[in-house]
Amino acid sequence: MSQALLAGISRTTEPRTMLRRFLALDAVVTGANGLAYALASGPLGRLLGVDAPLLLGLGVFLTAFAAGVGYLASRPQPPAAAVTLVVDANVLWAVLSVAALLAWLSPTTAGTLWIPMQAATVAGFAALQWTALRTAAARR
Repeated sequence: MSQALLAGISRTTEPRTMLRRFLALDAVVTGANGLAYALASGPLGRLLGVDAPLLLGLGVFLTAFAAGVGYLASRPQPPAAAVTLVVDANVLWAVLSVAALLAWLSPTTAGTLWIPMQAATVAGFAALQWTALRTAAARR
């Protein structure tokens, strides 16, 4: 990804600000997803064809993860090791989502569309965060 593309997406040329914005966006989207899974695991489970207890557990995890990512986004200079952990977790989530879809879930049509879309979104966050982190490190 080029610096110009990142600057356009984040609306700034300051790499640290880019990183913080990408972390904040991740926190908001992940938090909303987590809350939806936790608070509506039954209806969403039926819609997606995923067990409600699994969605509830994932929702609680995602909500806590989002809070941690939000905390990082609030830091003036998020620690590189913590951001790398977020990137790694996002990549793992994306891979496991696709693996679960292929190996053991039997989702509805909505779930078959939602799961890879969610995985792609999370992988996109990882790519943006990693690129912004590397750009910020190169500017130091």
